[in-house]
Amino acid sequence: MLLYLADHLAALNRGFNVFQYLTLRAILSVLTALIISLAIGPIVIRRLSMLVSQPIRIDGPKTHLNKTGTPTMGGGLILLAITITTLLWSDLTNRYIWVILAVMLLFGSLGCIDDYKKLVYKSSKGLSAKHKYLGQSIIALGAALFLYFTTAVPAETVLIVPFFKNIAINLGSYYILLVYFVIVGSSNAVNLTDGLDGLAILPTVLVGGALGIFAYVTGHAGFSHYLGVPYIPGVGELVVFCGSLVGAGLGFLWFNTYPAQVFMGDMGALALGAALGVLAVLVRQELVLATMGGVFVIETISVILQVASYKLTGKRIFQMAPLHHHFEIKGWPEPRVIVRFWIITVILVLIGLSSLKIR
Repeated sequence: MLLYLADHLAALNRGFNVFQYLTLRAILSVLTALIISLAIGPIVIRRLSMLVSQPIRIDGPKTHLNKTGTPTMGGGLILLAITITTLLWSDLTNRYIWVILAVMLLFGSLGCIDDYKKLVYKSSKGLSAKHKYLGQSIIALGAALFLYFTTAVPAETVLIVPFFKNIAINLGSYYILLVYFVIVGSSNAVNLTDGLDGLAILPTVLVGGALGIFAYVTGHAGFSHYLGVPYIPGVGELVVFCGSLVGAGLGFLWFNTYPAQVFMGDMGALALGAALGVLAVLVRQELVLATMGGVFVIETISVILQVASYKLTGKRIFQMAPLHHHFEIKGWPEPRVIVRFWIITVILVLIGLSSLKIR
């Protein structure tokens, strides 16, 4: 909206043309979302404290029992800051902006229902796995079909293999399946990782910021040609969304850092994971997402292996899954687990970014 205002003001003063620069609007989106999160965060937390608190798993680490009473559904603060900021600073004629906002908010609504059921029934279980997966599938498949039937250039349905300059696989209609699995998989992976104070939000911020760099390069004809990545017109506008995600995430981390004043809940985790999946799809970096989000991937694999092992052999591989709980039970203090997972994410994000140049 502010972009349109700047366009009109540019007729009076050419200085307002500076707001056409994506880099400036990305910076402003980071700051705007951060300010919104910090400004309304205390108000949201007070309201949530009167209404909702996160049910704690009785079979989890005993150190988590003192978290009883901590408000949840704080992901609503993140989604609100991202949505307001994106609408303020982005080009609202850009279809990619509307797709990612729609998917994020729909997954957030699904997570909200899940959180609400947990609170009503005073249990760590919310929606059944079947109903949650059905909701995720409908949203993800709808997004996949929309993107497939509105493709503007062939590059939008090509699978890029990182670190290899001349390997690009034309997916055709299989693109729909890829989009579906990336969105649902990313959403669930972030949700599984969200088990410790600040554990999920900073990796989300780091990966989202890195995907913003990919979006800028992919949407810039000169840089995409120089770096050998497909040029997709209009996708650069996603930098504004990525900036808002970074700002909102950092603002939320201010309140979510150990010991947390608020949890994001499924409302935030499912939505942010889906948003990362959509970002990776739109900038054609699904494999890079798996690299940069390696912590999310490992957490998910640990759950799959644990369930499979127990069903097949009756034995558990880890003391508890997801993996972060395993380390807690082994005696690692919660802050140590969190910071070490953060460090791993920084390394993986740098490896992912290096794929822009190493080809």
